Amino acid sequence: MNTVKTGMLLAGLMALFGVVGYVLGGGTGMMIALGLGLATNLFAYWNSDRLALAAHHAVEVDERTAPELVRMVRDLAVRAGLPMPRVYLIDNPQPNAFATGRNPENAAVAATTGLLHMLSHDEVAGVMAHELAHIKNRDTLIMTVSATIAGAIATLAQFGFLFGGRGENRPNPIVMIGTALLAPLAAMIIQMAISRSREYDADRMGAEICGQPLSLASALARIAGGVAQIPNPDAERRPATASLFIINPLSGQGVDNLFSTHPATENRIAALHALAQEMGASAEPPGFFAQSSSSPWGSARSPGGGPAGTRRGPWG
Repeated sequence: MNTVKTGMLLAGLMALFGVVGYVLGGGTGMMIALGLGLATNLFAYWNSDRLALAAHHAVEVDERTAPELVRMVRDLAVRAGLPMPRVYLIDNPQPNAFATGRNPENAAVAATTGLLHMLSHDEVAGVMAHELAHIKNRDTLIMTVSATIAGAIATLAQFGFLFGGRGENRPNPIVMIGTALLAPLAAMIIQMAISRSREYDADRMGAEICGQPLSLASALARIAGGVAQIPNPDAERRPATASLFIINPLSGQGVDNLFSTHPATENRIAALHALAQEMGASAEPPGFFAQSSSSPWGSARSPGGGPAGTRRGPWG
């Protein structure tokens, strides 16, 4: 059912692309927009993972540069029955993570340095298991394609507003302003609908992969707290990528953040506690409501080779 629903929502994004083109340029504009939408889909299929990683300045790591993290992902991938994905670090103090890639054979997981500094080993394992669940469910292609299309719709609407036709060929200014404002918002709402049910599914499967639903619940609480306090400028500049992350990385201060692409964190945590009872987990992981005071990852330098401030991480 989720597959059918997601297919319908992706078709809705493409239809929205055509509507924006029609408003801005009539029948010809609609055909051009649909052609651009098809080209965007093809481009996103092959390149969306690289675009998402580059947008957040992710650096690939291995067992030499981030041994603990890479070994953890490898162990979890074996438990999930997945090929080993590429592993990336993002030098960003906000705790967060995402997965991307067109299929399990061409997948990647990315974690911020903030995630590794603020969470315990078991909590990071829960987060990585969640991201591997997205890969196993093939959500990564859907989310990266939808993010690319949503970004293209926003660009098309804004471009049309600035450089639309002249004289009699120019659409009504009020219609153009409405399109420039509402089309990106509509694209975001569709993204939100695609993302929400898949987050619940990934939470459940991730908890089953790592075997510790309460560690994932604790991780979600810590990440949500960190996101509320620490801005993510790269995500703010590219709000269409917000749906990729385990917790929405946006501050909620701009027009692009009026609607969340994720379910309420409290509801996700409650679902994981219910799953823990089903699985027979009788106790919460240590420090569930307390902030970790140290990192289990050892000393390090930033992925770019410079000092990581006062924080310490796993990449050296």
